[in-house]
Amino acid sequence: MFDVLERDTDVLDNAMADGAAGTTLRTAEQVESGFPIDAVDRLTAMLSPDDPNFAYRLVPRATLTRRRATPGARLTTEESSKVLRVWAVWAMARKVWKDDAKARRWLFRPHMMLNDRPAIDVVLASEFGRPIVEGILGRAYYGIPS
Repeated sequence: MFDVLERDTDVLDNAMADGAAGTTLRTAEQVESGFPIDAVDRLTAMLSPDDPNFAYRLVPRATLTRRRATPGARLTTEESSKVLRVWAVWAMARKVWKDDAKARRWLFRPHMMLNDRPAIDVVLASEFGRPIVEGILGRAYYGIPS
């Protein structure tokens, strides 16, 4: 899954091919061993291309700068888990809205079912945000009012 990240720009998309991201043993092992640093850059480029500071919402600026300067450095388990969590929601939003710009707008706009917080903030805040946001996206996908 993420073991080919250094050479495959679409590997985050390929991660979703394993089924629900984060549920397979292989995914868990790769999260535990840490994704390559460029997973942050690739996710940022897709999810928030106009905001170069979005990467620092995934990994603190000083930490990311230090790791980028260290050959072979990897994300921690916690950071990798956050990248996977955000990626899974991004992939689902793209599936629902069928357009990157629409998915992006939805993720970054306040939502009434999230107490007027943007979905991306809820997902980034903790692991509990992902299923909440995925539930809202699932209802939208199947046309259930929310």
